[in-house]
Amino acid sequence: MFEQTFIPPGGTRRWSVLVAVLSQIFVVGILVVIPLMYVEVLPVPDTVSRILLAPPPPPPPPPPAAPARREPPKVVARKFDPTKLTAPSTIPKQITIQNETAQAFPEAPGIAGVPGGALGGALNSILSAAPPPPPPPVAAATPAPAPPSRIRVGGEVQAGLILREVTPSYPKLAAMAHISGTVRLKAVIGADGSVEDLTLISGHPLLVQAAEAAVKQWIYKPTLLNGQPVEVDTEIDVHFVAS
Repeated sequence: MFEQTFIPPGGTRRWSVLVAVLSQIFVVGILVVIPLMYVEVLPVPDTVSRILLAPPPPPPPPPPAAPARREPPKVVARKFDPTKLTAPSTIPKQITIQNETAQAFPEAPGIAGVPGGALGGALNSILSAAPPPPPPPVAAATPAPAPPSRIRVGGEVQAGLILREVTPSYPKLAAMAHISGTVRLKAVIGADGSVEDLTLISGHPLLVQAAEAAVKQWIYKPTLLNGQPVEVDTEIDVHFVAS
């Protein structure tokens, strides 16, 4: 039953199969090569070949011409010849007569022979010697500056000039509270050495009144400036030490 499906042995079948395969390969090769040999060029649009260029700019205008240089008019000097008479170009309507003698000799006071002059005034003024110049003004003497009426002295320096120093009494309330410290006062010492004015600078309120009452009784040696007693502006420290 299956005997007819097998290929019988022999060379005829092999050659026929080989020829059929080669013919198919040839046909396929021709179909592939022909399109490669005839290549159609795509049409190029006109817009690609046309390049739009802007027109070139106009040339710059020529520079303005330089203004012509005007030469000043030449003035020809006219030569005057005193031997020839020249007619005037214009005739004035009014003629003024000038007295050359009056201009040559002006009127001056003190000259003889001139109206308003004095006899011998010019000669006397010329012959007499000129008066000497006035002496220079004497500069007013500058008054010497007045010495200052008050000077400032340091507290330690002024403390060495104390003639009488009253010790302040310790306030009872401050002693009970064991309050101690220093009261600093600004003092003005008069020319006679007495304390005239006191101003508080610093200190505990419980100690200020006692310190001021004691300092007002102090007496200083008068301070001299150029041999004259002056007021002194200084500072005074009063110390309180609780026991």
